[in-house]
Amino acid sequence: MPFSISIFSAPPGAIPLCSNVRRIPHCSYHIAPNRLRSRRASNFCQIFHGLRLWISESLSLLQHNGKSGQTQKFKTVKNHKGDEFDKPFEETSSQAQQVPEAVLKSNLSSASENLQSDAPDSSGSSGSLPQSLMSNRIVGDEEVPSLCIAVIGATGELATRKIFPALFALYYSGFLPENVGIFGYSRKNITDEELRSIISATLTCRIDHQQNCSDKMDAFLSRTFHVNGGYDNNKGMSKLNFLMEQIERYSEANRIFYLSVPQDALLDVALSLSSKAQTKKGWNRVIIEKPFGFDMKSSHFLTKSLLSQFEENQIYRIDHLLGKNLIENLTVLRFANLVFQPLWSRTFISSVQVILSEELGVQTKRFLDGGGIIGDIVHSHILQTIALLAMEPPISLDGEAIRNEKVKLLRSIRPLEPSDVVLGQYKSSAKDKVDLFLDDLTPTYFAGALYIDNARWDGVPFLIKSGLGLIKHSVEIRIQFRQVPGNIYREHIGYNSASTTNEIILRDIPEEAILVRVNNKVPGLGLRLDSPELNLLYKDKYNVDVPDSYEHLLLDVIDGDSHLFMRSDELAVAWNILTPILNEIKENNIKPELYEFGGRGPIGAYYLWAKHGVRWVEE
Repeated sequence: MPFSISIFSAPPGAIPLCSNVRRIPHCSYHIAPNRLRSRRASNFCQIFHGLRLWISESLSLLQHNGKSGQTQKFKTVKNHKGDEFDKPFEETSSQAQQVPEAVLKSNLSSASENLQSDAPDSSGSSGSLPQSLMSNRIVGDEEVPSLCIAVIGATGELATRKIFPALFALYYSGFLPENVGIFGYSRKNITDEELRSIISATLTCRIDHQQNCSDKMDAFLSRTFHVNGGYDNNKGMSKLNFLMEQIERYSEANRIFYLSVPQDALLDVALSLSSKAQTKKGWNRVIIEKPFGFDMKSSHFLTKSLLSQFEENQIYRIDHLLGKNLIENLTVLRFANLVFQPLWSRTFISSVQVILSEELGVQTKRFLDGGGIIGDIVHSHILQTIALLAMEPPISLDGEAIRNEKVKLLRSIRPLEPSDVVLGQYKSSAKDKVDLFLDDLTPTYFAGALYIDNARWDGVPFLIKSGLGLIKHSVEIRIQFRQVPGNIYREHIGYNSASTTNEIILRDIPEEAILVRVNNKVPGLGLRLDSPELNLLYKDKYNVDVPDSYEHLLLDVIDGDSHLFMRSDELAVAWNILTPILNEIKENNIKPELYEFGGRGPIGAYYLWAKHGVRWVEE
């Protein structure tokens, strides 16, 4: 009985007998098995090549969970008025390849459960992804791996103000591959064009990169698509997966999922994408925004749930403050400068201060749950900064090598005692235009003294000062050195000898700089000493526009560099340091001290500095 196969045939005389043909036009043959051997040799070779290519394409179609490589073009999410979730795609049958019906049914059977074809209504439109995005780029004989980036929560403030602009900056600067697809996933019923309009309002080109700005912006937006996820994330992630596969085709495929979603939706989204949207043709990486739980218990549950679906090396817990150039420069300053390396210990350093204050007008919705500023800033940013500043030299710049040393350092920090902590909460009025719905125990200010119990830092206080609604915005690290032993100039210093100690100041805000305070003779007659700052102001030295911290961290995710992202064991150790204070807050044994909104913070912080023998620096 004859059977039908789909093969590729070359025009007569176009190819030698049984030559290695890469591309030949498509045609269809009906061949009876008992007549196959009676064909002429040239026809046999044509059939052989066509059969081989047909088998290869069919296997490619079936390789990703039996459904990932469908060659039919599917139209994008239909734009309709309802916020429904079960109307994702339409098959464009006129452009579908001719493959055997049984194979086609096999490919579509598993996908049909979640992806039902439905005609668009009059209120919207639908279309397929552009052909330029659906074809793989080929260099030589090899296909270039594709990259798909999904921003979950695409219409939120974080996504529109920070994530999409950072992705565009990377695209403009050439750090994203040409065959990249950007997908905005949300519950809103908007079109691709509407999402692009929202995004375009926040995109800018750097001052030092103005060439072809509008062209690059148009190219980036043309690669950006909206996916209406609705309220069923399993269906939504299946839809997202289907669109990504149109870009990826048969090549190696890598995917990044940025979960810019509220904490209460995080696990549902993460578990859905784990089962429905991961590729098996490359790597998958998931970015999670802080806070990473609100205490030890909630963090442990979150970590356990994520690790049940993902490997540790797939999870990137992002804290945008760690993407600052100041943080990256900590290890460079320490390990690339011989002048500082021998000084970095208790022998020469008397104290370290880490200061992060935010000024008037800051919004505090993110502090309404859990430990307030403790879970949002102290747990991740402050402790990570101290870990990078104080850790032992890693064996290499590999992300895991650095994270290993950070964990060792964090494990050496004593759990905080209530007597070494001052909490504060600003008091404000409606005219201050800030959130007033703070729980009585929610701290918006934290000051604390940490001690590291190891040979390098034994006895050196690490003082933390972080707060909202203060007099100005300041981000800096101050490393104060000990007094010069037997200083022969002490009679010329005056009464306030503490003000003449040497100091290294690493500043990010208000102006990024590295400052070194030294003692110097004032010019003129007589002997009078002064303590000026030798400064390296970045704006004067480097005539460049500093990239946003999200650009830095997103590029690290693409490159697989994990050293600025908290590992699960880092997460647990950091919570262990702060748990005694959180327990005291829950048991109502410690309450925040009120301070004026726009002031300098609680008075108790001044006494804490004095208790540990550290000079208070006015902001």
